[in-house]
Amino acid sequence: MGTQRWLVLIPVLGGIVGFSLGSLSNYTIPPSYAPYFSLAALAGLDAICGGVRSGIEGKFHTDIFLTGFFINAILAGVLAYAGDRIGVDLFLAAVVVMGWRVFTNLSLLRRYFLTQSQLARTAAKEN
Repeated sequence: MGTQRWLVLIPVLGGIVGFSLGSLSNYTIPPSYAPYFSLAALAGLDAICGGVRSGIEGKFHTDIFLTGFFINAILAGVLAYAGDRIGVDLFLAAVVVMGWRVFTNLSLLRRYFLTQSQLARTAAKEN
């Protein structure tokens, strides 16, 4: 159970480090590109949450995670760009779908860790 907790801490620590470095940097994303980068970040977060979930379930494969991470981020950006070109707001559709997946994965992770914590407390009371 201890290894699984570290698995969850890795993306959290990566997010903290990335946010800190981004805050200290003077670089800003041009407003015209901001929707694409935000969608790519959401796609990356979706892949990370899915990777953590599959790791806990014992189904994690590095090649599937890496290809999913990059392909989802690129595809989300391309769909948003194509939507802008043809006048359809595909950006919002992608945000809804990826946001739904992130929240679903997070709820399953939360449920797993709460169940594990409850099982550990029950086992400690029995001993």
